[in-house]
Amino acid sequence: MRSVDHLAPLPAMRLPVAVHYTERRRRQRRQQVFCRELARMALRSLHQELTLYPKPGLVSPVDNGSHDDMDATTFLRSLFSLRRYFSDIAAAGAAGASFNELKRLGIDAEQRMLKATGGVNTHRGAIFCLGMLCAAIACCRSQGMTLSPQAIRATLLIRWGDALTGHTNSSIENEETASHGLRVAARHAVGGAREEGALGFPSVFEIALPQLQATLAAGRDWHCAKTDALFALMAHVSDTNVYHRGGAAGAALVQQRSREFLAGGGTTDAAWLVRAEAVHHEFVERRLSPGGAADLLAAACLIHTVCGGELQA
Repeated sequence: MRSVDHLAPLPAMRLPVAVHYTERRRRQRRQQVFCRELARMALRSLHQELTLYPKPGLVSPVDNGSHDDMDATTFLRSLFSLRRYFSDIAAAGAAGASFNELKRLGIDAEQRMLKATGGVNTHRGAIFCLGMLCAAIACCRSQGMTLSPQAIRATLLIRWGDALTGHTNSSIENEETASHGLRVAARHAVGGAREEGALGFPSVFEIALPQLQATLAAGRDWHCAKTDALFALMAHVSDTNVYHRGGAAGAALVQQRSREFLAGGGTTDAAWLVRAEAVHHEFVERRLSPGGAADLLAAACLIHTVCGGELQA
């Protein structure tokens, strides 16, 4: 028979279990707060893209750009429908979800977007691009990593790179039901959003983000930074939205005008606003709309904000 001395330590042995559970709950609550805040920043980044003007061929509060089926109000309804999505996909990324789980969240978000806009595609590219980045950012955070562009991109590629490559290489089973982007990518042999994702969004990390930072470092404001970054993207990206509306000739024109704007000094030129507006009107006249570049600009705005310290705590 055991003595009382042998039984005495048992209550003390339960204490570490209780402490561990409490700490785990604290971490879960902190992660939930983080994901909600990250979702707010993703929506703000999309709103920052929407409000930019002049923005060649694209919808803004000033005009509808090259579009007859949408305006700024349509985009705001779409943004409202995506609030839960960015938080959910961030939480899934933090939990180490598979690409198929993230894809399902994106499909659900797309359906809510289309319902909110009456069937108009306002943010399909942003759902994919910003969604994957939110998942990668939250995954970094869950592992205690300092948020930086390099860490976010590496996490995206290490965690979901193979799946994203497979997603890019998947064949189009039904040409009639495939998205405009997939059909255009196949027809013109351009990458599109899927290839961007498989490569870790090089246009975000290697083009738009450095341009944002360079313009800000030169002392110009956020409006100028967004403008320079958008023109840099239009100069380099093979935008399936442009190919869909204007073919190869339209895509060549978009890149040519964008390179001319940048070669003229971008927003360092005193007449940059007039020049950018002239490009906008030309694109509207030709019905060109570089929506893919707009999505990538919003993604760069998100990475810049996240890595600026607001989400590091």
